[in-house]
Amino acid sequence: MSSLSETFGARLRALRVAEGVSLSEFARRLYYSKGHVSRIETGAQSPSPEFVRKCDAALRAEGELIALAGGTARTARTVVSESAEEEVWVMTMTPDGGAAFSPVARRDVLLGGMAVIAGLKVSGTGVVSANAEAQLLYHRRLFDSARELGQFSSPDVVLPMVVGQAQALRTLATQVDGRTLPGVASLAARTAEYAGWMAQESGDDTAAAWWTERAVQVAKVAGDDFLGGYALVRQALITMYQGDGAATVSLARRAQEQKNLPARILGLAVQREAQGHALEGDRDACLAALDRAQALLSEPDGAPEGPVIGTSHVSNPVAVATGWCLYDLGRPAEAAEVLSRELARIPGSAVRARARFGVRLCLAYAASGELERACRLVRPLLGQVAQLGSATVRIDLRRLATLVRRWHSDPEVRALEPDLTVALGRSAG
Repeated sequence: MSSLSETFGARLRALRVAEGVSLSEFARRLYYSKGHVSRIETGAQSPSPEFVRKCDAALRAEGELIALAGGTARTARTVVSESAEEEVWVMTMTPDGGAAFSPVARRDVLLGGMAVIAGLKVSGTGVVSANAEAQLLYHRRLFDSARELGQFSSPDVVLPMVVGQAQALRTLATQVDGRTLPGVASLAARTAEYAGWMAQESGDDTAAAWWTERAVQVAKVAGDDFLGGYALVRQALITMYQGDGAATVSLARRAQEQKNLPARILGLAVQREAQGHALEGDRDACLAALDRAQALLSEPDGAPEGPVIGTSHVSNPVAVATGWCLYDLGRPAEAAEVLSRELARIPGSAVRARARFGVRLCLAYAASGELERACRLVRPLLGQVAQLGSATVRIDLRRLATLVRRWHSDPEVRALEPDLTVALGRSAG
């Protein structure tokens, strides 16, 4: 192991020389120019996260180079878009099945819409026990519809709807009897958890954490604690996109320590742990965790009846996570093979999921030297990315843009550049 005072470039050169690989050959294997590698070895240029991970894998450094690079190997944090102060319309449901709409500042929705719209209470004398279950079923259908809408719409469209429904469920919970209350509280918790995901997709990690914590608090009213374990899995997703492998592993392991978790939640927690190990360059720990996750997710769920926890559009989440991890482990060619196969199995209606894994597939192709394939595959995805307004997908799209622009004179890259620039600009707005 190198000392902390040793620079990344110096250690990289030492490992390369120890392997008996020339600078030219090493650059060829990485699909970088000889000059680029030389500048990093001499300390004249800082390495990108992709470069660090590919070097670590190529030299079998087992995470040493990733640890030495430190913050350099982490992705940039997402930020709230500049339109955060714009007004959005929040919908609340009335007891008679109607809807009321009120304008609320977008950032207020992100950072605590539940409190901001507390004054938008529905009127009425209360819900009689005869129709309480009917209203709950209606809200479940609304929630399922919101999740479907989230597959092809911007968080700016979906989040106000979910916030409005969370408020309506909060009001409904004060009007039903003890028999119906657990079901209302459980759905309210899932609604708050999904609001957290939409907040993260909009680019606000603080709001995502706030809504996730709110979901845990509401879940306790429903008499279950399993959502507390899943909340840690969600928090680990935030740190994963920030490129913090150690924090991702820590949060995922804390989730696994929770008592009486259903097999699905445990499986998702172990899957997230695997993704954290990948960020740290620990291939063996990553693959072992993926195997455990697959076994757990193959078991009967065991979770209380209600909306599916985690993705409902990817039939085998561990398989696509494996492709995701292989890229972070610096093995883009292997990642492309897995992601290409699994992407074909995701239904066309799951636009957000297909865009997410499609862009990562393009990134894997570009990093493994298949530049033409990457450019042609990403072109039809650019409009979807702009439409979705996904801050998390945008992370990979920016990385892809940086990567392909190294070959700025290539005809495919020149043809892609205008559309790529527009997509990045629109998705950031």
